Amino acid sequence: QAIEKTYLVVSKIETPLIVVVSALGGITDQLIEALKLAAGKDESYKTCLKGIEDRHLQAIRELIAPSEQSGLIAQIKGELNTLETLLEGAFLIGETTPKLQDKILSFGELLSALIVSAYYKSKGLQARFQDSRDWIRTDSQYGNARVLREETNRLVSAGYPSAAPLLVMPGFIASNATGNTTTLGRGGSDYSAALLAGALNADELQIWTDVSGMFTANPKWVAQAKPISVISYEEAMELSHFGAKVLYPPTIQPAMESEIPILIKNTFDPDADGTLIHKSGNTQGRTVRGISHVPDIGLLALEGPGMVGIAGISKRFFETLAEEEINVIFITQASSEHSICIGILSAQINQACAALNRAFTYEIEKNLLQPVQWEDQLAIIALVGDQMKEHQGLSGKMFSALGKNNVNIRAIAQGASERNISAVIQSKDVQKALNTLHEAFFEEQLKQLNLFVMGVGNVGSRLLAQIHRQNEVLKKELGLQIQVAGLANSRKMIFDASGIPTAGWEDILEAGETSDLDAFGATAKAMNLRNSIFLDNTASESVSLQYGNYLKNSIPVVTCNKIACASDFENYIELKQLARKFSAPFLFETNVGAGLPIIDTLKNLILSGDKVFKIQAVLSGSLNFIFNNFTKETSFYNVVAQAMQEGYTEPDPKIDLTGLDVMRKILILARESGYRMELSEIENRSFLPESALNTDSPEAFLHELKQADLYFADLLSDVLAKGCKLRYVANFDHGKAWVGLEAIPETHEFFNLQGKDNVVLFYTDRYAEQPLMIKGAGAGADVTASGLFADIIRIGNY
Repeated sequence: QAIEKTYLVVSKIETPLIVVVSALGGITDQLIEALKLAAGKDESYKTCLKGIEDRHLQAIRELIAPSEQSGLIAQIKGELNTLETLLEGAFLIGETTPKLQDKILSFGELLSALIVSAYYKSKGLQARFQDSRDWIRTDSQYGNARVLREETNRLVSAGYPSAAPLLVMPGFIASNATGNTTTLGRGGSDYSAALLAGALNADELQIWTDVSGMFTANPKWVAQAKPISVISYEEAMELSHFGAKVLYPPTIQPAMESEIPILIKNTFDPDADGTLIHKSGNTQGRTVRGISHVPDIGLLALEGPGMVGIAGISKRFFETLAEEEINVIFITQASSEHSICIGILSAQINQACAALNRAFTYEIEKNLLQPVQWEDQLAIIALVGDQMKEHQGLSGKMFSALGKNNVNIRAIAQGASERNISAVIQSKDVQKALNTLHEAFFEEQLKQLNLFVMGVGNVGSRLLAQIHRQNEVLKKELGLQIQVAGLANSRKMIFDASGIPTAGWEDILEAGETSDLDAFGATAKAMNLRNSIFLDNTASESVSLQYGNYLKNSIPVVTCNKIACASDFENYIELKQLARKFSAPFLFETNVGAGLPIIDTLKNLILSGDKVFKIQAVLSGSLNFIFNNFTKETSFYNVVAQAMQEGYTEPDPKIDLTGLDVMRKILILARESGYRMELSEIENRSFLPESALNTDSPEAFLHELKQADLYFADLLSDVLAKGCKLRYVANFDHGKAWVGLEAIPETHEFFNLQGKDNVVLFYTDRYAEQPLMIKGAGAGADVTASGLFADIIRIGNY
């Protein structure tokens, strides 16, 4: 299919043209495998060879009419016979050599070029096969030969026909001075074409591949990557060196020397614009043009006091590596001259360490230097752009974005040209790092948040519904895109890095795997997604004990679960410290007042230097709903049942009615005000009969409430007789705290509270006589969900 598409392109070009082709897909790997088997005296190399033959004959049958096949098939079989002889030789002697391997690998491009040339002829084009080994001359470094440019230019100029037909040439292969076949390394077909273009001063060099040009990042790693329409030679060279597989790095040099434009096009989408590489490529003045990476990197470090001020250490260091033919990909050295750090391919670490330790044996024995230190499973990520040197703060922006997502930087390098900023990170963080940087530099109007949601009951389900309704608004107004990457209830859990639907998630969750708190956290960590947030919609102590693990991995925690913040003071402080240490917000606005901005307002008071000395509050929207609806015409039991049915109470209403929920809330407010306090220090003035307090299940608790109807009716009558209303009030006064049911007179701010409203009065140094009041709905799944939603958005804008 690719050959047919190249014909459609070639047939429309009227100027003299050279087409350089690579091997059919996968053939080079098959040739390597056949040689390996033959050298290992494994006769199955013949099966491999038969597969290579069948593949080429099948291509001929698909491309060329039967009446025109015989001559080409005879030619191809003649070349395959030569290949078979070479493999038999390797089999007989039981070994191979770099020279033999180059000869055998050359057949991939050679056979491909013969077939393409014949196909073009069959279509009526004046095509001619030209063996590139006649024109491209190299040294004898088999496997990755160095091109002799002057000799190559002379041979190309002398050999190129004046009548200039359509020439079809095999890429990747060349020959040395004695005529032996050499190869230019993987990706050498592009390089072959560039050498020919440079030698002939071509109008343009086109590289036809399987993607539509160079991208801002590898689209296999970054779904939002965008094609780059125009780019400079230097930028393209930096990107190709740092893992952009679209272009073989040496390809650019011959074209750049002659200022020949390079156009990268997609064979399978020829109408796509592709990428044009030329002298003044960065016409739009963009700073960062692309983000790329080099995988499988190891770091080596030579350090010690014997390096400081001693000339020649660096020279010996790099000479030793050069003698071992080890390519140094990354270099950084401290200004103190106390250490040199380099990045090399992981596969060469052992060889490099052994050689360097030998070279510096004397210094190591005298404790002037330490033995070479190393680590692997690393990768290099790089920002590339010609205009980066003109803009301040790019490095800060890069490392800030990575730091917020818990990507640890092992080493940093930036050249004097400032065209490239490189950092070494752990291999496991590459995808997250690339997506984080792409978001920061190319998607500044859209930041993606990845939620891991625990609990999908009343609050959780309402939150998902709100996210579903508001996502488009958030994209447009705030540049935020919220997706759910993990979802769990007490029975099932599911994960999807590309996003779980926020509508219709119920059936998907039901088909998920068995829920497990530890496994949920481990998976969230292993997925390693940028801008991850853990969301707890439960009232579970077990879930609250997981918060520290998330924060330590720089995953923010948003929770309506009050247990963690009302637990031992040391645990509360540790969570706050972890949030600061790992730059992971720990937000719990809904712990007090559901969706009301109580904690956020309190934080701003404290940070601005104010001091809280007294708090009076009705903090339970559910209890306020109950006492507002408890009249002479209704029973206390029926009102509590109604509150449960409408979702205003905790799943266990005893938590609300015993005052435990309110105790936790006033404790959190006291702690957020700067006081050290434990739950056990809060006085609970319970209004419940002893029989209800001693129950051990929600059902038993409700039964006792029903039995105590007369008790509650008398309680209400006494308060009404005084012209008061019942309110469950939390008090904090100069370090002391208590909660209980109070008779509120008509003159008090709490008297006219409606429905499920909450109200908080803060008495502070600035609000000493007239308190700061926050009032509004403080119970219900919708308002709690909206409070959680607000915390998520707050993190998104962090």
